[in-house]
Parts: sequence; C-alpha cells; structure tokens
Amino acid sequence: MSEKVNVLCAKWGVKYGAEYVNRLYAGVARHLDRPFRFVCATNEPEGIRPEVECAPLDADPHVKDRHWPNIHAKLTLFRRGFAGLEGPTMFLDVDVLLTGPLDKFFDYHPGDFCIIHNWVERRKAIFRRPPIGNSSCFRFDAGSDAAHGVYESFLRDKDDPSLDRFFRKGSQKFQTRAMFERGNVRWWPEEWVCSFKRQCIPVWPLNRFIVPRPPKTASVIAFHGNPDIPEAIDGFYWHKGRKIPPHLTCLPTPWVKERWENP
Repeated sequence: MSEKVNVLCAKWGVKYGAEYVNRLYAGVARHLDRPFRFVCATNEPEGIRPEVECAPLDADPHVKDRHWPNIHAKLTLFRRGFAGLEGPTMFLDVDVLLTGPLDKFFDYHPGDFCIIHNWVERRKAIFRRPPIGNSSCFRFDAGSDAAHGVYESFLRDKDDPSLDRFFRKGSQKFQTRAMFERGNVRWWPEEWVCSFKRQCIPVWPLNRFIVPRPPKTASVIAFHGNPDIPEAIDGFYWHKGRKIPPHLTCLPTPWVKERWENP
C-alpha cells in the first residue's frame, strides 16, 4: 500500500463557503487512490464535513498594509508543525475543479517543490515565460528544512521595503522565489493542470459561439481571477456593472456545473 499523503486547503473570508471545502474533499476522495489526510486551514469550520480536519490559521504575521487573514496565509502553511503535518503535502485552492487522477502529483519528482508555471498573456511571454508559480496547486514536504525555510524567508523578508515588489499583488511571486532559494523547484507538466480562462475558453471570437472545453489530459482546472466557477456555470458576460474583456467572455458551461455539483 502507498504511504499516506496529505492534501491541504485554506479558507477565510466570505467569498468561499464550506461547500467549496466539502466539494474539494469529495473530488480528492474520488480521484486519489492512496490513503490521505485532508486538512483545511481555517478559522471558520462551521458546515465543513467531518472527514475534513480543520486547523486554525496562524496568528497575524503583520504584513504591511494587509488585513489578516489574507492570501499570505498560504506562506504560513510551510511552517514546521502546522497542523502536525509531515511528509508529501499537496495544496489545492478551494476553487479548483478536479477532473482526473491525482496520484501522479505525489509520484512526480518526490522531495522537490512542485508548482504550476503561472499562465501569462501571450504578449508578456514573447521572449520567455517568467519563472513565477501559480499557487492554486503546489506540493511540498511538510516538516522538512526546505519547507520550513520558505516560512522563515517570509518572516524575514515581509517588512523589507526593497522586496515590496514580491508582495504587492499577492503571495505567489514571493513563494516561488523562496522555493527556488530553499530547494529544487519543478513545474507541473502543462497537460496535468490547466487554466479555465487561458486553456478552456476558445479564442475570441469563437468564444462567443463555442462552449469552453477542458483538455482531455487535465486533472486540475484552476479558476484564477474571472470567470470563477459560478460565472463559468452561468456564462460570463457582465460583472458588477463593468464590461467583460471580449477574450474572457464564455457561454454557460454544463460540464463545469456537472463536475462541481457531483465532484
């Protein structure tokens, strides 16, 4: 039997309810064959199914101009001892859609950091794609010196004005930098993890007539930015009174609804 592994997510604020955690757990249980421990880092455990272990988020580390908790909470999950986690640990955002087998994510380059190579607009990758990860799906060895080193780098650098550029928009730019400092970093194979808005929505103007389709090889579909999962289900035309960029418009997407409601 394969060793027991960890699956970790985080929930704070009002945007994502307990149903996101519950559906993510159901998707993992369906697509991961080996035994696993599922932990949700949250201060709001109400409504989360009993199979999920809820662990409180760390105390406020006081990132400048940021209310706590926020996206930087992901960096505190690398702390040695968090929730008693040890060994191979895959983090998943609660708003990813699971569509295929997950065991390969634990077999891929064991012991290294693994993360999505962040998707960027084509015009920003003319010469090369920036070496920045997308933290919707990443893996680390909880309890290891390398993982704890990411947390230590966060505490050391969060108040350094010269490093503001790494924290300004979020945590994943800094997270990738700290990973590269502390160990080997591997990008997930492109065919395993896809972006809904970059790889499922047809190019403009075809997106006005063709329903988004997932790559057949994808196991994880990330909904970063807009459209989010409810917007993809309903169709994404107009949002809070502002016009949607034509290339992000999408028709109602039944397969997202089916996977979301029956993970």
